[in-house]
Amino acid sequence: MAEIQELLAKKVGMTQLYNELGELVPVTVLAVGPCTVVQVKTAEKDGYSAVQLGFDEKPMTRANQPQLGHCRKAGKGVFYHLREVRVDDVSGYQPGDVFTAELFSPGNLVTVTAKSKGKGFAGVMKRWGFRGQPASHGAHKNHRSGGSVGTSAYPGRVVKGKKMAGQMGNKKITVKNLTVVQVKPEDGLVLVKGGVPGAKNGLVTIKKIK
Repeated sequence: MAEIQELLAKKVGMTQLYNELGELVPVTVLAVGPCTVVQVKTAEKDGYSAVQLGFDEKPMTRANQPQLGHCRKAGKGVFYHLREVRVDDVSGYQPGDVFTAELFSPGNLVTVTAKSKGKGFAGVMKRWGFRGQPASHGAHKNHRSGGSVGTSAYPGRVVKGKKMAGQMGNKKITVKNLTVVQVKPEDGLVLVKGGVPGAKNGLVTIKKIK
């Protein structure tokens, strides 16, 4: 049976603590799991091997009939979030298995994926760090604009990927090689060094690299 390496978590917030060298380390606190196996997918039946995890249990009264039927086999309730995790060998897994923060230990390197904070429509100075237009020499009400976006006669259009004003944030962000500083299994908490995308209580995927 291949060991599962990826779990769902919720971002609690940030704090700081001292390591064994007396250095002050900024950490992000993640409430990892418990993640329940809701469904096991096999290569013979589904074309690929994966384990579907349920996270953040919801009241039964808030679930519809399809959700109740889908989660009934696991026997652990209904969940707000369902995610599939690829596993090479699923022979040892069955619906109802539960995984917690004990999967991780201090010193592990992890990859964290979450949705960044949405900041709405933003101009080029805030979104891309443009310096803006001149403050004098005839500039008139265009101090924060992006300037020309044209390409003359050829190719005669705005090039794809041009940095312009638009939606900022609210995108899937992956941060690699974060170090697990501390694990509190009794509280289901994993503290990783550095920042993690997203707002408090946001859904986070944490994957152990080694």
